[in-house]
Amino acid sequence: MPLLRFRVHWEDDDQIYRDIEMKTGQSFLEFHKIITVAFEFDSKFPATFYESNEKWDRGLAFDSEVLVNKKGAEALSMMRTPVSAIVSKPDHKFIYEYRAKKTWTFQIVLIGIKDEINPNATYPNVFRKEGIAPAQYGIKGMKNDKITEIEDKYDLDETQLSEGFSSEGGDE
Repeated sequence: MPLLRFRVHWEDDDQIYRDIEMKTGQSFLEFHKIITVAFEFDSKFPATFYESNEKWDRGLAFDSEVLVNKKGAEALSMMRTPVSAIVSKPDHKFIYEYRAKKTWTFQIVLIGIKDEINPNATYPNVFRKEGIAPAQYGIKGMKNDKITEIEDKYDLDETQLSEGFSSEGGDE
């Protein structure tokens, strides 16, 4: 059973990406879950994959809120559609939108097909990470108490003000 290898990069910065391997037969829902894990999002919001072309135009949609595939529907179910059923050629492209308070958009490209499966690995699998993922909420990597601690460290007291530092905006 071959593995599909995808590069998922953040639309705003193509230097921030994750490479993901999936077994044929795994669904778009599994792909959605591994992308949220790879970019450290919480995966509790809806998402949509769009099949895409070279110009990144949105085509056929696969939505997390659609539960059943119906003929003529606007979107197919992520849960019921295997990624391998749609992938037809090398460099196949998808757009992934994660709709939290802000819509996060990622571009996905099939970068290869690998014949060997690692029996010790679980799939889907993130096998490469580049760049710091965007923060879904607030500032990534700094808790509010840490920000306050840094601000306090650089606050000037009255003795420092009398030693040549003026108050902000003052012409004293």
